[in-house]
Formats: sequence, structure tokens, C-alpha cells
Amino acid sequence: MNGNCILERVAETRSTNDDLMARWRAGTLIDPIARLSKKQTHGKGRAGRTWYANAEDSLSFSLAFPFQKSLAALSGLSLVAGLAVIEGICSALNTSERILYQQGLRLKWPNDIVIGHAKVGGILIEGGQTTPAEPSWMIIGVGLNVSSHIGDAAELKAIRSGPIGALDQLLMQGQALPDHDYIWLNLVDAFVRLCADFDGRGFDPFIQRWSDWDAYQGEPVFTSVLGEKKIEGLASGIDHTGAYQIQTDHALVAVHAGDVSLRRQV
Repeated sequence: MNGNCILERVAETRSTNDDLMARWRAGTLIDPIARLSKKQTHGKGRAGRTWYANAEDSLSFSLAFPFQKSLAALSGLSLVAGLAVIEGICSALNTSERILYQQGLRLKWPNDIVIGHAKVGGILIEGGQTTPAEPSWMIIGVGLNVSSHIGDAAELKAIRSGPIGALDQLLMQGQALPDHDYIWLNLVDAFVRLCADFDGRGFDPFIQRWSDWDAYQGEPVFTSVLGEKKIEGLASGIDHTGAYQIQTDHALVAVHAGDVSLRRQV
């Protein structure tokens, strides 16, 4: 399991993404590294947000992976990362994708894992390429809720927007939740495999797979950037670059950045 991926575990750090980004900037990364921290004091979310989590009930780690592709060829990576989370959960819980789908597990463009409309986890990708001759080192950060009683924490509910989900909601009756390290190792294994596959074959082989897990396919949605509403229409899946497509009254619009949310029916 995990091939040549280096595994690191620490009790506390500011941010596992920041830790690995610092090594990339210093030029000290050689092999893929997965770094798990029991507690992150400044966990990072997308668009400058903070990822708030209860250390006892969640899993936070980052993977540094060297891609041989240029940065321009890595569009769609966040969606592949979502599929890696699905595969890792399947393996860790010893279940099938069909059962997880029946239980409501979905992927929300561009980087969230949800059960129904409750957020289970998120993905943040950073990194870059120093010269065209060097690999593109991407730092993939994952935050995942493991225990559902995290949703009873008034502080977290006040900080986070929307309902909170967790992996233990996917357990079969009588099934025990695996320990955090076992879940992490299965996630890392899935990430390394799918990142290598994406590096070799590109995004096209993943388009239909991601579409099958799309949380909003065919639903009325709107996009927003920094809270400002931009586009409204019907969710129409992803294109070959990983952009999300929305059918408006006038055209099929490809959205490359921002948040996509359900539009409430009135």
C-alpha cells in the first residue's frame, strides 16, 4: 500500500498544506509525501477560508505529488481528488460505490464531499512548477469529518455554513468505524493511484465517473464568487477541462471558478 509515498504523522501543526508548500518552495521534495496532523491550528479551505474541525472527530492531511504534466494540463485535478476520496472511503469502510451512492454520498463541484446536502469534507489544492523541466508539485489538502456527533457542536455549527455530515453516517448497521490511521492509509493509497493515472492518461477517463457522482446534475443552481451571485440555470455537468456547465435561459455557460449552490424553489 502507498508505493513510494512517504508517510508522516504529527500531533499538531499550523497547516499540513503550508508544511508541504514550504518544502516545495525550498526545493526539498523528492518523492510523494502524505502528512497527517491530529490537530491543525490554521487549517485552510478554498478561497482563503479557514477549515474548522474538531481534532477528535475529523481527519486532516495533505499529499504532495509530482506531476509530469504542466500546470495548464492539470485542470480537473480537484475532481479526480474527489474520486480518490470516494475510492478511499470504499476501501476503508469495506463497502461498494453502489452502496455509498445509495446512502447519498456525492461530489459537489469543485471540491466538496457531501451526504445529501451535508458537507462531509473538502479539498484544497496548491502548488506549482518552478521551471518547465521540473515536475509540477501539487499539494492536495483534505479535511474529512469522521464522527457525526461533530454536528452537535454548537461552536462548529455557528462557524460553518450549512449542515455537517460525517463518515460514520455511511456505516452499515452493526459496523464499527475504523480508526483514523486506517482510514488515512486507504485514502492515501487511492490518491496515489488516481494521481498517477491522471498524470498518465489525463482527465478524459474520469469525466463520466465524476459525472455519476455529481450532487447537482439537472438541478436548478446558481454560482457565486465571494458571496456575489453570478449565474443561474440548470446544472449540466462538467466539460473536458473540469469546468462546470450551467444551462441558462440563453446559453450553456462553463464556470471555471467560484461556488455552485442549489437554487431554492419558491
